[in-house]
Amino acid sequence: MTTQAARTPQQDRSRATRRRLLEAAVECLAELGWNGSTVAVVAERAGVTRGAAQHHFPTREDLFTAAVEYVTDERLAAVRADTETLPPPGEARTEAVVELIVRLYTGPLFRAALHLWVAAATEQALRERIVALENHLGREAHRAAVEFLGADESHPGARETVQATLDLARGLGLANLLTDDGPRRARVVRQWARTLDAVLIT
Repeated sequence: MTTQAARTPQQDRSRATRRRLLEAAVECLAELGWNGSTVAVVAERAGVTRGAAQHHFPTREDLFTAAVEYVTDERLAAVRADTETLPPPGEARTEAVVELIVRLYTGPLFRAALHLWVAAATEQALRERIVALENHLGREAHRAAVEFLGADESHPGARETVQATLDLARGLGLANLLTDDGPRRARVVRQWARTLDAVLIT
């Protein structure tokens, strides 16, 4: 057996361990918040030792910022796959896209990210990482929204209205943290989709 062939299973195990840690970190943040989500707690949930966790992520900040970025990228990839089933361009598609975007901000991932954002407001070491992460995720989310909507951002107001869609989704995500107000959210989504469609087709 060559050295390369022997190394591959080990690399696969290392990647699998890293993935379990990232997914467990998001689950812990969503359920326990920043204060309750230590490296040891995440390692236990992922089924690995604390030493193994620190081998992949030397600091707590490394672990949780990487976790939110990883899971967000995974969710965006899954949403991109779902767009193949969207209706053709028109009002129905716009509403479906708004619903997709809102779902990104009303699940455990958003809850986890929110805990991280709040902690970053008072922890300088974490804040620097989160500002950079938010900039990256914000660009990716905006790019995805433009792609899904087929928006032409050279049209006056189109870019700002797409961004407003993301801001609206965040607001609905915050409202969803304490109570699930699904019916009201659905009405807001329908009305905003009409507003968005009117801007995009102008």
